[in-house]
Amino acid sequence: QVQLVESGGGLVQAGGSLRLSCAASGRTFSRYTMAWFRQAPGKERTFVAQISWSDSSTYYADSVKGRFTISRNNPKNTVYLQMNSLKPEDTAVYYCAAREYSSYDYWGQGTQVTVSS
Repeated sequence: QVQLVESGGGLVQAGGSLRLSCAASGRTFSRYTMAWFRQAPGKERTFVAQISWSDSSTYYADSVKGRFTISRNNPKNTVYLQMNSLKPEDTAVYYCAAREYSSYDYWGQGTQVTVSS
């Protein structure tokens, strides 16, 4: 079992930056692939970024590539999402997720990010 708690959301102007954090419980955090998803009002939840457990390789949605960076600190059981050059269309609730195998089975409660124009 893994429990995830996100933090770091807030209101920022377009062009600004935010860093989201996701604190995980559980002794096997280092074996989970971690990811960030987001859900804008009236839209489906979509993938943002992923970092593997094995070699910390990363993968990004095209919409955030070059602006967002996902990273993890295994001793601190924490994954981060550094978001730069934010745009109004980045406004969403951001969710942290974890998977050990093929599907993301564990989710946080979400943190709101609002980007004003």
